[in-house]
Amino acid sequence: MDQIQAMRIFARVVEAGTFTRAADSLQMPKASVTKNIQALEERLRVKLLNRTTRRVTVTADGAAYYDRAVRLLADFDDLEASVSQARTTPRGRLRVDVGTTVARLLIIPHLAEFQTRYPEIQIDLGVSDRTVDLISDNVDCVIRGGELADQSLVARRIGNLEFITVAAPDYLARHGVPCHPGELESGHRNVIYFSPVSARRYPLEFHKNGEVIEIASPAHLCVNEGNAYISALLAGQGIGQASRFQVHEHLEAGRLQRILDDWKHPLLPVYVVYPPNSHLSAKVRAFVDWVVDLFAKNPLLQGGEAARRH
Repeated sequence: MDQIQAMRIFARVVEAGTFTRAADSLQMPKASVTKNIQALEERLRVKLLNRTTRRVTVTADGAAYYDRAVRLLADFDDLEASVSQARTTPRGRLRVDVGTTVARLLIIPHLAEFQTRYPEIQIDLGVSDRTVDLISDNVDCVIRGGELADQSLVARRIGNLEFITVAAPDYLARHGVPCHPGELESGHRNVIYFSPVSARRYPLEFHKNGEVIEIASPAHLCVNEGNAYISALLAGQGIGQASRFQVHEHLEAGRLQRILDDWKHPLLPVYVVYPPNSHLSAKVRAFVDWVVDLFAKNPLLQGGEAARRH
């Protein structure tokens, strides 16, 4: 039995929660995963996992072994990296998940720069507005906007999105330009974003001189994906709120028009998030540093005055 390999397999089973998910993420047969775990338990003479038909849970001995194993594996990877110079030439497969708008407008257009700089890193790029479980989905890092629900993850704030209220010129020609957010409750069509996971609707939000107004209804159209949301606004479906980053090119081209610009919307923080490993792998560190620099170079992703100048 390859003890290091068995430790890696055991750690993956614990993180994934099932043998099937672990086998898929490791790209190996489920039978091989089972065989390695059985051999590890025989070697240690303890039961590490409790198996049920639906899920695997960790025994007390298994939890203690997992904590030590993860640290040892991280030290082992660091040792190999230092010997093989992987820190100066990061390599391996990197699994990243990014929101749809950031993927389309920022990551994908600049991805060739990262690939040229790090030719030995292969990227699996997941693009979705859905919440990702980094551990069970075996994802190395994600880029997401909004405050984080899972405080156990490591989050690095890399930008801020300033939201503005917009509509298509033809919509405004048909329905008129509102002068106050209260007018959106009657006589206008509103386009609302809702969560693809919880189905929670996010109201149009307006702040001015301590006054806060939220408009959630009537919602003519609700959309749960960023690019589709902008398409609905461009098609004249109604009034909505989007970040300057999302709509900058459409404002410049006259396809969208800003309204109610004396009312503000709170900045939305953007984070790059990764699991709380004590040792950040060279490939993840390379991607995180690249993303931080990419965001810093774009004023539309810093919010506030920097975004308003563009």
